[in-house]
Amino acid sequence: MINTKKIRKFFPAIQAGRTITNNAASTQIPVQLLDLFKKLVVQYDNVHRGQSEASLITTEKFEASYDTIAQFIGAPSRRNIILFRNDTEAINAVMYSLMTEFNDGDNVVTTFMEHNSNYVPWYGLSKEILSKFGINVECRIARFNKETGELDLDHLKSLVDEKTKLVCCTGASNFLGTKTPIKKIREIANASGYVQPDGQKKSYLLIDGAQVVPNIFVDVEDLDVDFLAWSFHKIVAPFGVGALYAKEELLSRMRPFLYGGDMIAEGKVSPEKVEYNVLPWKFTAGTPNILGTILSAEGLRLLVDFALGYPSIFGKYKYFMTGKKFERADVETAMKNIEGHEKMLISEALNILSMIPELDIYGPKDPGGRTSLVAFNYKHISPFEIAEGLKKLGVESRAGCHCATLAHHYYQLDPPASCRLSFYIYNNLRDVQKACLAVKKICSIISK
Repeated sequence: MINTKKIRKFFPAIQAGRTITNNAASTQIPVQLLDLFKKLVVQYDNVHRGQSEASLITTEKFEASYDTIAQFIGAPSRRNIILFRNDTEAINAVMYSLMTEFNDGDNVVTTFMEHNSNYVPWYGLSKEILSKFGINVECRIARFNKETGELDLDHLKSLVDEKTKLVCCTGASNFLGTKTPIKKIREIANASGYVQPDGQKKSYLLIDGAQVVPNIFVDVEDLDVDFLAWSFHKIVAPFGVGALYAKEELLSRMRPFLYGGDMIAEGKVSPEKVEYNVLPWKFTAGTPNILGTILSAEGLRLLVDFALGYPSIFGKYKYFMTGKKFERADVETAMKNIEGHEKMLISEALNILSMIPELDIYGPKDPGGRTSLVAFNYKHISPFEIAEGLKKLGVESRAGCHCATLAHHYYQLDPPASCRLSFYIYNNLRDVQKACLAVKKICSIISK
């Protein structure tokens, strides 16, 4: 299991005494990545744009990062991985790249559980973009059970038909914590009968993995998803890098999202024709976030090492800064250790919070069916007031709609907001107890 005591020593924010329970929004950065940043800038140069030793070294590290990312999620190769600024941009890239494939009368199916990033692009596509060209595309929204927080698969299935080009679903809700049954959703998408440009009869499946990839073992080939998007700032890396996995045959056919720079084949620009670079660089226009990419990949290596009990007593790592290829068994063990640790944390949180009278807790009651976050409201008191009270008691939480606006309106919350606690690998039971008992104290004071 996770050696939290050891791990906490590597996070400056934790060592500073902060009780951080807003990890579903962003996680903290370990000192190893801060030290690595300092080392990288000594021989830092642009990639694919120079013959200096620094440029060649940086390019090698940058390209190898794609291999690490692919291995972490079980993708066949770096050609399946496209990097953007964040999860949101990755999903937008899919929307813009597929835009010219939509036909009049098509539809997209998404859910009321989605982060705005996996709803608003499809709303924009159907309501504000394609409609201007006389192409009518419907955006359909599947319900979820308000009591259990589970996706209504029967309703989802009823919305998917032979005109459904794409099904877009969260892998885990950042409001409810619900883990969605991706394989069952895949079965529904496969059975649609929609005829794709290559002749396949199925709907594409896009999974928003922002709350999945940091917390759960993911194997994209086993899940058979067409697209998977996530952000690295939720996996102990700095801000500024998001990823999109896609099947290679899709990326080969899709049009680029951004044009110019490195996405062009060397010397292949003329007034008559422009040819694109090979994958994954076909989708990398302009100078990328080079250091952010390297740090994000090494962050994955460090995460796996932490979850496997490294560094050793001799300060050695198995993967961090070794260049060693991930063994799938190690990644699976590491992520299941993280999932087990988080289940312990959320079980304690649910146990304490459930004893607070009139506290509405959203999402599954079973800790095994959710990630390590919990959102709640108390009576008719603003969740912002609770979050402010938590701050005064030394607990960093989050109040708001968490960009899950559809779900908050679905509950008819006014304002459409809740207070949320979310935990990660460096949180321990003491953090959970401090946060949840603080909520209990605040509610007790408010009740008087």
